[in-house]
Amino acid sequence: MKEFALVILAGGLSTRMKKPVADESDIDRELVEQSRDRPKGMLGVGPGGRPFLDYLLYNARNGGIRDIVIVTGGDDRVFRDCFGRHDRNNAYHGLRVSYVMQRVPEGYAKPRGTADALQQALESRPEWKGRSFLVCNSDNLYSSRAFAELLRAPDTCAMIGYGINSLGFPMERILKFGIVRVSEQGYLEEIIEKPDEETLSRAQDRREKVLVSMNIWKLHRDMVLPYLESCPVHPHRQEKELPAAISSMLRDHPRAVKVIPFHERVPDLTNPADIERVRLFLSREYSEGLWQVT
Repeated sequence: MKEFALVILAGGLSTRMKKPVADESDIDRELVEQSRDRPKGMLGVGPGGRPFLDYLLYNARNGGIRDIVIVTGGDDRVFRDCFGRHDRNNAYHGLRVSYVMQRVPEGYAKPRGTADALQQALESRPEWKGRSFLVCNSDNLYSSRAFAELLRAPDTCAMIGYGINSLGFPMERILKFGIVRVSEQGYLEEIIEKPDEETLSRAQDRREKVLVSMNIWKLHRDMVLPYLESCPVHPHRQEKELPAAISSMLRDHPRAVKVIPFHERVPDLTNPADIERVRLFLSREYSEGLWQVT
């Protein structure tokens, strides 16, 4: 199996996590406070306050990843205090952890989204020219098997498409993700961001493979970088979004991205109400702890 780097997008402002919920009585007060000023991936939702991102790194390593690049926002001290203080190649339980701080361009009050974050990461790694890499969010806990399947995929670009019934999310939450349309040959045809119920219902009525994108990809640096650079800024969110860049890439390369169907739960830290569900999942599924073998 070839060695691929994993880029973890962790520089967003987590605005939804900062919104109040109707009832915070069942949520640990310390975690509620953490959610006000920490990146979502660094919330201490694991036993003993272990950060959520640590579980993602653990699964990535067990799936075959060794090289990690974390794209951070304006203050990366919380990451460096946990995973190593050097800019590059911090040794962490068999991983090499590096950081790229996402710059906020002049005239903007916040980072410009996931496409911009990935562009900055790739521009900092010219040595990746001619290579594929993996990229994912910092607030979703993808399994070791998902990482391993992407590493094994023979295609230079691929993605995991999750069956909507396996994720364990209510339909109103599914509608906030992107659903993917897949060709008969198994290639990504379209990403439908935040579909309405009618669009989803029509796809189900046609017995299409209705899969959800949770933003975990295998991409080729040389192929995707021009589309990250030219990605338009969303008129409302003022962000350059990775699905939009990939949609542009598909128009020029319609058989570029292989879709790997998956059917499993992906714990997700989007809102404060997710905190307790994620805590219970981690305490149950990782009861023996992490990093027993380094």
